[in-house]
Amino acid sequence: METQAPRRLRLTVTPELAGEKIDTLLRQELHLSGTVIRRVKWVEDGILLDGVRAITGQRAAAGQVLSVLVSDPEPRLDMIPTPGPLDIVYEDGDILVVSKAPGLSVHPGPGHYDDTLCNHIAWYYRQSGLAADIHLVHRLDRGTSGLMVVAKHPHAQERLKLQLHTPAFRRIYLAVCDGVPQPSEGTVDAPIGQVPGSLIARQVDPAGQWARTRYRVLHTVNGRSLVELELDSGRTHQIRVHMAYLGCPLTGDFLYGTEDKSLITRPALHSARLHLTQPVTGEALEWESPLPEDMAALLV
Repeated sequence: METQAPRRLRLTVTPELAGEKIDTLLRQELHLSGTVIRRVKWVEDGILLDGVRAITGQRAAAGQVLSVLVSDPEPRLDMIPTPGPLDIVYEDGDILVVSKAPGLSVHPGPGHYDDTLCNHIAWYYRQSGLAADIHLVHRLDRGTSGLMVVAKHPHAQERLKLQLHTPAFRRIYLAVCDGVPQPSEGTVDAPIGQVPGSLIARQVDPAGQWARTRYRVLHTVNGRSLVELELDSGRTHQIRVHMAYLGCPLTGDFLYGTEDKSLITRPALHSARLHLTQPVTGEALEWESPLPEDMAALLV
């Protein structure tokens, strides 16, 4: 399959910008960071002015076209492309939005070197001839399902990470909890730290990192509640820890609640809505993913 052209950003120099240094145009007009500029300026076709290699100290004239490579100059060699489930919700030249299946690890690690979401994305890129790489912006726990965005190049990743925990980037989750949080709507503002002696468990800890979760009960049935949650921070297991702190752990949560695989084989948590600003165009984008069947079955 023919490989698609690497992602480039282009700027036609206006009379108002004439005489500016290329470095200034890259930073102020194309919003590239110093890190990205330093990496790309050594690449043969990294920075072009009217198709000719240029250096950052050059000045551009009106009407000239400045072009910069933002795709990774070299593909990663540590990601094994592996076929597997990949539910693509949205894709453009800068980002990929997927709906992650429950039970699927996001990134390779001990015991999961070639069967993760990243491995499946790498396979998709290779099969599709995409000159893209995998740059995580945020993550989901293995058991959590739903929407997640992956940047295709470092510039998009940097721009999206700047949006995290601001109104420009909103992550809204649905959880099924054992019990009903009181009050039915509120904010959990409680720092989270590691449980001593455990590599994975977290707990509310006054000496931990700041963490805040907003929640709203949508529905209750048979002692369980469907809760909508939005994160103002991004701590490991944040929703699971905060709901357990309220006395309403997620149904099926083996770590912070009660595991019952006859009910559900994972903590009942789903990334249901994702709002972000496209990192290059500035367009406001949003997606929604319905409640999975295994979570819906807990509410009947």
